[in-house]
Amino acid sequence: AMLDPDSGLSLTIARIVQRLKGSSLHSQLERQARVSLHKPEIKLESLKEDIKDFLKTSGWEKKLQNAVYSELNVFPSPCHPAAPAEHMKEPLAYMRKAQGSWEKRILKSLNSMCTELSIPLAQKRPVNEQKELLNKWNEMGTDEPDLSLFRPVYAPKDFLEVLMNLRNPNYENGEQPSFRNHLGLIQVPLKVKDIPELKEDFSELGLNIGQLGIDDSAQVPPEFFENEHVRVGQKVLAEQDSAAAQQYVRQGCPTALRADLWALILNISNQPEDILYYEQLKSNVIQHDLLVDSLIYKDVKLTASNDDYYFVFEDYLYQVLLCFSRDTSVLEHFTYSSATPPKSYIRGKLGMEEYAVFYPPNGVIPFHGFSMYVAPLCFLYHEPSKLYQIFREMYVRFFFRLHSISSHPSGIVSLCLLFETLLQTHLPQLFYHLREIGAQPLRISFKWMVRAFSGYLATDQLLLLWDRILGYNSLEILAVLAAAVFAFRAVNLMEVTSLAAAEAVLADLSTLKVMPLLQIFLFATVT
Repeated sequence: AMLDPDSGLSLTIARIVQRLKGSSLHSQLERQARVSLHKPEIKLESLKEDIKDFLKTSGWEKKLQNAVYSELNVFPSPCHPAAPAEHMKEPLAYMRKAQGSWEKRILKSLNSMCTELSIPLAQKRPVNEQKELLNKWNEMGTDEPDLSLFRPVYAPKDFLEVLMNLRNPNYENGEQPSFRNHLGLIQVPLKVKDIPELKEDFSELGLNIGQLGIDDSAQVPPEFFENEHVRVGQKVLAEQDSAAAQQYVRQGCPTALRADLWALILNISNQPEDILYYEQLKSNVIQHDLLVDSLIYKDVKLTASNDDYYFVFEDYLYQVLLCFSRDTSVLEHFTYSSATPPKSYIRGKLGMEEYAVFYPPNGVIPFHGFSMYVAPLCFLYHEPSKLYQIFREMYVRFFFRLHSISSHPSGIVSLCLLFETLLQTHLPQLFYHLREIGAQPLRISFKWMVRAFSGYLATDQLLLLWDRILGYNSLEILAVLAAAVFAFRAVNLMEVTSLAAAEAVLADLSTLKVMPLLQIFLFATVT
């Protein structure tokens, strides 16, 4: 149930106050306010106003604003106070149920691997192993353990099969009036945007607006736009305002400013306590050996290590992903995710709740390709604790939506439906042709979207795409780009006669230029 704006607002304020109370920012603000009491310009008779002014001029008010903005970006707007908690996770019961049974399958697959290999989910490392791991922490990639028996718990194509079987039980045998003519693989009736709505949402990508990533805009000579854009970007950074930074990156980030702008939008400042927290995660990795460590290791070896762009970052990927699996602060995102962290029971105590632990400790079981969420960030951040925090924040804001079943507009189900609807509506001939030859377009594009195109686009292009994900606080652009790629290769695709041939036409996306494709598709398609 929607709330009237006022009570919705007061609930939001209450929740943000509650969340910020426990934060280090709260204690820093208190400390600053106490320090300010000794300053001559603070008068007793106007104490409250003077302290407010001091916090404003000393930059603390900005920090508070950014923290509030960050909360608003991450958490959904509050449900009715009477609504059950699972509504914040996912309002549609059939989606919650489907996600639940998918989780059971993943856990079963993980547990059967344990039994097969007779390896425990977790065990303490012997002291000599701990020393060894500590010594080679920065070169874990040189290790070649035998991982032939380990297999990814699931791959994107397994997940697609699950999404294809989703149905809304309220509509018997597909009798959804407006939806009957949807001929894609996704058969659930969610509302997705059409091109006019997308044009409005992504108006900053319009043809007459300067963009980084467009070389030959007719309106503005690119070097003129670039110089001006860099100047504005430096000003945005000097202001330290997250909201301004988010608006700014919609037109793309200058390479030299990207790392700082993303950190500002994500409100990551890498304070001493953050570095300490990262070190604690690291010591947890050193002390305990988890089954997921082998899955992470294998995934990096299967994906990033074979990638022309990312193989150099292999060691960073192990560090970040191993620490991530131990990070219990990640569990917080399950309040607004349709997923639920898997539970495991201490040996011999199966089913006894007081002996249940989340496994892995962060509640996230990595799948084939998971390390590609981290790889592109290694180009921007070279300090492990900062790289780690940026990735964690990107995950709890965006990436978790790409591998959980939900009705959220940025969730993978909506993205698949948006992709199929755009193709069926704007390239019907291509859509029908591919469908007829058994090459449903989603079978090809699904893996691109699940990975947010990481590992498919050239890195400079991928970063321009991720600029816009951050700028619009939405993953919908992934579906638009996937449709735009099909539009771009339509002539060749009309000639293929099999799924394999269609896949071959779309096998290499590394020469594509993201921004022109998006612009042409959104703003030059006749609607």
